Amino acid sequence: MLPSGEQIAIAHGDERAVITEVGATLRTFVKGGLSVVEGFAGEEVPTGARGQVLYPWPNRMSDGEWTFSDRVARPTIDDVDHATAIHGLVRWRPFRIDSVNQNRCSLTLLLHPSPEYPFLSDINVTYHLGRLGLTVTTTVTNRDDVPIPFGVGFHPYLAVTTPTIEGAELEIPANAYVAVNDRQLPTGEILPVAGNSFDFTKRKSVNGHTLDTTFTELVRDDSGLATVVLVDSAGGEIELSVDRNFPYLQVFSGDHLEKGRRRTAVAVEPMTCPPDALRSGKDVVVLEPGQHWAGSWRLRRR
Repeated sequence: MLPSGEQIAIAHGDERAVITEVGATLRTFVKGGLSVVEGFAGEEVPTGARGQVLYPWPNRMSDGEWTFSDRVARPTIDDVDHATAIHGLVRWRPFRIDSVNQNRCSLTLLLHPSPEYPFLSDINVTYHLGRLGLTVTTTVTNRDDVPIPFGVGFHPYLAVTTPTIEGAELEIPANAYVAVNDRQLPTGEILPVAGNSFDFTKRKSVNGHTLDTTFTELVRDDSGLATVVLVDSAGGEIELSVDRNFPYLQVFSGDHLEKGRRRTAVAVEPMTCPPDALRSGKDVVVLEPGQHWAGSWRLRRR
């Protein structure tokens, strides 16, 4: 038995992906023999939230109680350095495997109420490989008898074909970023990227840039997609696109990861809300009893 449980392999043409039972995690994704994500080995436990699903909140949440629908939540602090609760509750839980086809799989978790999140909901994650690459669709359903709040995110690390990201170029279609304090929690300000180092609206080198930044005010094409592009110095190009249900992107250059993982990939994290959203209420999704929400993002190597 592997640490991440059953391994689900899907394929389409020259694309291959492996999704794990634990956390519905994207462990590997390869096209034509080249990695699209920097994943982890089957015998490893993922670090740095590598490939994981972030629910019922992405990113960090402050300490202290918060209340919704007359229920009190008490987050467990697991990012001790920042005294925050990070990346939700489902990363280490086994999902039910609903279906597996050649190029598609679907997994669901029923999340029972707990002190950290006192609501009953389920989250379904479906991975589909096709001509547009890997499409990930998430559906959240309120199984409770009161309105519930949530946020959802994902944590893929975009791979480069070089030993590090030095020399790589990044394009982020965002006009603003979320200002944070020394705990990486929002100050309440949304600032323009124009004129400062966070401006990646035109493709530029990541050399000298340390990123752990929440971008927003995304620029979208006619179909509603906002697309981040990572191009490494050996010519590989990867695109990550999000639909309108993901108005935030966390971009992380991996400077503080463990040795051997520092600045070897760029995490681009689709998020429905900014950090600390369950406490602040900022862009939280609220579902009435029985109501569903769905959003999608896409990843491909060009």
